[in-house]
Amino acid sequence: MRIYPIETGNIKLDGGAMFGVVPKSIWQRTNPADANNMIDLTMRCLLIEDGKRLILVDTGIGNKQSDTFFGYFYLSGDFSLDSSLAKLGFHRDDITDVFLTHLHFDHCGGCIQWNSERTGYEPAFKNASYWSNQNHWDWATKPNPREKASFLSENILPIQESGQLQFVDVAKPALQSGSELGFGIITVDGHTEKQMLPKLNYKGKTIVFAADLLPTVGHIPLPYVMSYDTRPLLTMEEKATFLQEAAANDYLLFLEHDAQNELCTVGETDKGIRLQNTYKFNEVFH
Repeated sequence: MRIYPIETGNIKLDGGAMFGVVPKSIWQRTNPADANNMIDLTMRCLLIEDGKRLILVDTGIGNKQSDTFFGYFYLSGDFSLDSSLAKLGFHRDDITDVFLTHLHFDHCGGCIQWNSERTGYEPAFKNASYWSNQNHWDWATKPNPREKASFLSENILPIQESGQLQFVDVAKPALQSGSELGFGIITVDGHTEKQMLPKLNYKGKTIVFAADLLPTVGHIPLPYVMSYDTRPLLTMEEKATFLQEAAANDYLLFLEHDAQNELCTVGETDKGIRLQNTYKFNEVFH
């Protein structure tokens, strides 16, 4: 197995929304805001090369939305999903599986693209199976008012229409140790119903793709929960359990949205679990 970080582009989101009840005077120490109160975030995906499988975890925001839509998020960066794949010698047609932690637009927007005539949509990975789970799929396709703006039908329904959609059975008791995709999956429900976090054993390390349970290192303290979370108190419980496990077992946490840090570790302190170290991926895995 070999794994690679895949940069798909940067966005900006409102810092207050990203940190909920935590005051700006505190959260801006780790995530400084611009004049519009926006903080820098990235959409970092993970590529897993395992035998004949080439698995992409999440896909970024994609490029099919309107200029007005993208204008809300200040897209930037000198890279894209395609350029990041090409840098490693891959093409999107090589992808055999697309694993979606959840179906918010900044995680799954790259799944679907315009067709060549721009008259409809088609899968952006024509040779891939797309993996979600039944609970989350139902949640996303019948969205609650709080999340409706994050679940865009054009990102989601064409996956099923293509015939390429498959579901992980999140009820399996062995799910944390291994799924049909060859890695463990941790499910959490605070941010959205049945978000899935891949857990991999790689070169003697355990890596967890933290997705939106832990967007940045600034979110490690338990009360630092996004306003986007549907069940913030549950997020705190899930995060407490997860961080205790991560600290006890020296997990490497792969950060999807942290614009500065690709990986981090956490450790126990007199204030609870806190950031221990940050790393660039290539610093750990040469």
